[in-house]
Amino acid sequence: MPVWLDRGALGCRLFAVEPRSNDKASSRHSGDNADWIELGLLNNMSDSALEQTERQILRLLHDAAEGLSIRLRLYALPAVSRGEWGQKHLARLHYYSANDLWNSDLDGLIITGAEPRTEDLTQEAYWHELVETFDWANENTISSVMSCLAVHAAVLHFDGIDRTSLEQKCFGLFKFEKVGNNPLLEGTQKRLLMPHSRLNEITEGALVPCNYEILTKSEVAGVDTFVKKKRSLFVFFQGHPEYEPWTLLGEYRRDIGRYLSGERDTYPLMPQAYFDADSTLALTEFRDRAIAKRQIELMTTFPTDRLVGTLKDHWHTDAVQLYHNWLQQLVARKSDRSRSVRASMIEAASERSGR
Repeated sequence: MPVWLDRGALGCRLFAVEPRSNDKASSRHSGDNADWIELGLLNNMSDSALEQTERQILRLLHDAAEGLSIRLRLYALPAVSRGEWGQKHLARLHYYSANDLWNSDLDGLIITGAEPRTEDLTQEAYWHELVETFDWANENTISSVMSCLAVHAAVLHFDGIDRTSLEQKCFGLFKFEKVGNNPLLEGTQKRLLMPHSRLNEITEGALVPCNYEILTKSEVAGVDTFVKKKRSLFVFFQGHPEYEPWTLLGEYRRDIGRYLSGERDTYPLMPQAYFDADSTLALTEFRDRAIAKRQIELMTTFPTDRLVGTLKDHWHTDAVQLYHNWLQQLVARKSDRSRSVRASMIEAASERSGR
């Protein structure tokens, strides 16, 4: 079913991807196209990742929609620093300011992470705008999804839970065990494979006393998915279900470039359980050359083309199912809310007529 990208005065543009036979959700069809879901995406990614993040979220929603029509509006925080290209891109796709949320009527909001510039999240330039968005989402949406850094910012704001620095980056593909029987997990595998890319974490020990419900966790990578019911239902992903097959490769390549240019002191760790044996060997050989001759020009020999064809998004089916379940919860709660409003109106009308 369609996902429409709201471009303001330019109208809505239909988003479409080529159907893939191995995608469970994209192969199912429903004749009922009456349900519309109004979603917002607050995209906090840097200029270099703006388009990629839009594409990932749109693709995931497209594959998860099944019988629903979705209208998606893009939002940006004014305090997030943008270069000339980024500003033009926001204008071209008609990004709304986060301030426009206050007068919007969304069923759900997705808030992405961002690459932090400070160790203390409250010192980020956009902190106050971001927490205002959290508060608005709590009061005005049925449910909202937080991803990566937005997770850490939200739990800090709502419950004073601070993130913990990791000894080494949680980077790669990890298997997470399901905990409990939350409806968001319906139809997923017993163990969910998910990409992670983070230097910090929120621990189970910090979350449980504050009434967060853990949905998936790993002995190696800690907590992945968890929820908390406030006025709105908040869904938290410390990982990245939206990632495409090559996203972790792109991040690894970026960090290697930073090492070779002197922006970082150590050569980055290879993402875990991500590359096959031949790719791992090629990357190990490249690492040895890079450490021996630390020059940015070496990046011209990085085997990107050779690697991309070997990568598969084995997590996509479960990611689609998670988002499908989330969308279905939005539909159900939206329907319940509409019935409640209608019942209240009928009751009010009955009281007036009885006077």
